[in-house]
Amino acid sequence: MKKYLLALFVLIVTFGFSLPEETITIKGSDTMVILAQRWAEVFMKSNSGITVQVTGGGSGTGIAALLNGATDICNASRPMKQSEIEKLKEKYGSNGVEIKVAIDGLSVYVNKANKKVNELTVAQIKDIYTGKITNWKEVGGNDAKIITYGRENSSGTYVYFKEHVLENQDFSSRVQSLPGTAAVVNAVSKDKNAIGFGGAAYAKGIKDLAIKKDVASKAYLPNKKNIESGEYPISRFLYMYTRKRPEGNIKKFVDWALSNKGQSIVADVGYFPVKKISK
Repeated sequence: MKKYLLALFVLIVTFGFSLPEETITIKGSDTMVILAQRWAEVFMKSNSGITVQVTGGGSGTGIAALLNGATDICNASRPMKQSEIEKLKEKYGSNGVEIKVAIDGLSVYVNKANKKVNELTVAQIKDIYTGKITNWKEVGGNDAKIITYGRENSSGTYVYFKEHVLENQDFSSRVQSLPGTAAVVNAVSKDKNAIGFGGAAYAKGIKDLAIKKDVASKAYLPNKKNIESGEYPISRFLYMYTRKRPEGNIKKFVDWALSNKGQSIVADVGYFPVKKISK
């Protein structure tokens, strides 16, 4: 054994050979791409033997990749459905492992030029996205047609919004589906009559609306204080999923993401930690 190790050392020194790196693959939620990429970047700086590859595509795409063995970790902005858990159990004999890694205030965005509308009730948002409200004047704005943007149906954000805001009603056919939250923000920033929704961390160059649970309630913006207190009415957990209990370098990465350093990055990116960050 000693001779083998010595020979390997000689090869490394002489020919520049290096031991193979381990690659951890992460796929799924577009909402979480910014966060996961930042995690990967910082983690790899102190773990040179591990490569972390991050791709988006939506929560549904990530869960499908987890089911077919094409990714080590799935990022999801919604919980796995029971039907997906059953498929996982059938194929791998496991219910999988759900890991809450961050909290997101699902934001509703409008263009900065929309000066009159600063808050909406959850019911008004529902009526806008189901097509019952089509003009900004119906919610206190200018006399102009509302241009609605949303996410594609493979997105966890789409699923969460449909379940918790639309109460499982269908989106209006007028809603323009875009392949990522960044695309929604970009579209809203260019259209003074637009409205869109997505993760709080993406809210750059547009205006967040304050949201009211109902007419009698106070309106709250999706900021740290309001989300951590539970007062902002449409916040959600962000998840990692693995096929089985994490081991080896996958466990090392997950533990690090939940550590003080990993959770401080959650806050830096614009989401909210699931664990208190010690000073």
